[in-house]
Amino acid sequence: MRRNRRVKILATLGPASSSEEMIRKLHEAGADVFRINMSHADHDTMRELVKRIRRVEEAVGRPIGILADLQGPKLRVGPFEDGKVTLAVGQEFTLDDDPTPGNPTRVYLPHPEILVAVQEGHRLLIDDGRLQLVCISTDQHHIKCRVVAGDKISDRKGVSLPDTTLATGALTDKDRRDLDAVLAENVDWVALSFIQRPDDLAEARKIARGRAFILSKIEKPQAVERLDEIIELSDAIMVARGDLGVELPLETVPGIQKRITRAARKAGKPVVVATQMLESMISAPVPTRAEVSDVSTAVYEGADAVMLSAESAAGDYPVEAVATMDRIAVQVEKDPLYPGIIFAQRPAPEPTGADAVSLAARQMAETLGVAVIVTYTATGTTGLRTARERPQIPILALSPVVETARRLSLVWGLHCVVTEDAQDLDDMVDRACRISVEQGYARSGERLIVTAGVPLRTPGATNMLRIAYIGSDGLSAV
Repeated sequence: MRRNRRVKILATLGPASSSEEMIRKLHEAGADVFRINMSHADHDTMRELVKRIRRVEEAVGRPIGILADLQGPKLRVGPFEDGKVTLAVGQEFTLDDDPTPGNPTRVYLPHPEILVAVQEGHRLLIDDGRLQLVCISTDQHHIKCRVVAGDKISDRKGVSLPDTTLATGALTDKDRRDLDAVLAENVDWVALSFIQRPDDLAEARKIARGRAFILSKIEKPQAVERLDEIIELSDAIMVARGDLGVELPLETVPGIQKRITRAARKAGKPVVVATQMLESMISAPVPTRAEVSDVSTAVYEGADAVMLSAESAAGDYPVEAVATMDRIAVQVEKDPLYPGIIFAQRPAPEPTGADAVSLAARQMAETLGVAVIVTYTATGTTGLRTARERPQIPILALSPVVETARRLSLVWGLHCVVTEDAQDLDDMVDRACRISVEQGYARSGERLIVTAGVPLRTPGATNMLRIAYIGSDGLSAV
């Protein structure tokens, strides 16, 4: 199944889209990777979803990626005597370590790590910012605050801390159990929530031991401040605009999205833009004009993937949402302005052999007008460096490792095919020509470019570029 676009679509599974039939419909409508939200899925549900995705993968004959999104630390206040209270702007309100139910002057905060970390002047945002507090004093057992905006708070509402860095890591006990469970099912990507610092990735990487790629969700100001370090240690990045919009001024989020997208592209790491992309399609069969523009902006920026959350997980029109996103992406990439925008944002190559070969492959492909760039990639490195160049020529990624092909299904422009490993260079070129014809990327008489690492099966050693001419038998004539 060949897509008519380069950007990928990540669709979240949920009550509206958990059946095998619906998963196949979503894939056929345009979904390249499926997200399982571990905030809502228990282990048995997760295992069944993985099995259904793999059965769809086998039926369609195309590698499909699976991303398991870990919940991360959920910070919440305790209960109130009457379930909720009404406050007034300017009044004092305290969060403390007393587990008794709250009242109009105080509430239990069952997170000692917050009590010791918050300092005078720090903001505390309750219920996605509907209630805004500022700390006026603290003694590690009480955080005395002043109400600066909002007037209502109720049982177990979430707490956001835009000014405070917590000493605890990003993985909770639940996350560790979930991570062990999803790794046992061979998921391809694991998303880490509420990353604050590069060190937050260390434990997840130690547990994963390369069995899955790690995607860091950027949703806190602290992560934005250390963005380059986090990107360096991550396999991919997600612009999680929902929580960013709670902890940072809303008007700053579009600029941060562009900054994150371009930084990830420069590093050659996949970047996903997420949250409320087609939000109105949860209950409507068509999106708003603003939502269409929002998706288009991410595509023009060269994001690797755009994500649907509740639209595909719990909405009334999951298939229509995926199909709509597909049509928007296809149309943007047909725009005569699109190549120029992508070219203007293209980062300079790193001083490595892999980047030099990838740059040369793009330049030669566009100069010669070849049909396709074929990249052999066992670990995914060659595919990632080729995609980093954002060539206007299609990229066919061939891998003998099915896990690699599944992981690369998240990456811009890569059409992944699982194939047997090449025996030698001649076999490699012949195989590239034959599969290019079979997949509809080239015809007899056309040329293609092949990149790979030599010796074969050497990870990260992209050092070969070859121009091939497809003969009448579909094999190389050169």
